[in-house]
Amino acid sequence: MAVAMSDADRVGGQRGFRTLYDAALPEVFGYLLHRCGDRTVAEDLCQEVFLAAAKSWQQGGGDLGIAWLVGVARHKLVDHYRRQDRERRLLALVSEQTRVEYVDDDEPLHRARALAALALLPGPQRLALVLRYFDGLAVPEIAQHLERSVHATESVLARARDGFRRHYLEATDA
Repeated sequence: MAVAMSDADRVGGQRGFRTLYDAALPEVFGYLLHRCGDRTVAEDLCQEVFLAAAKSWQQGGGDLGIAWLVGVARHKLVDHYRRQDRERRLLALVSEQTRVEYVDDDEPLHRARALAALALLPGPQRLALVLRYFDGLAVPEIAQHLERSVHATESVLARARDGFRRHYLEATDA
């Protein structure tokens, strides 16, 4: 079912958007669910799609039809997979450094424990590790993102690595 919103429909404001939402939701959600296979992920991505649509609607964006929304859904799905890939690379980098510097045995880093350890870190520490090992940024670039000096950022990274090691080893010992 092709639903395109004309200027007259757009003038209807919330009613017009609600009409688009009601017509497009099953299509967009079905598209996402079929491709990712995870209902929770599909729901989250669907929410992002309709948030983008609402912003475009408010700005009087072009032809907001189901095809446009499915295109946005495709981009959101690609972004989701890219985030997952970056997360895997981060964990591999953190585990590589953790094994060399902190873990005495040769056992590889366990993903679930690593994610749990990362989640226990304070926000700035977690962000610093992600930017450093996930995105590969240099310390001065991380300092700009954290709005801190380079010296302070080095300190945050050191505390983050220590905290990650401590939380990871506590989870391993449990």
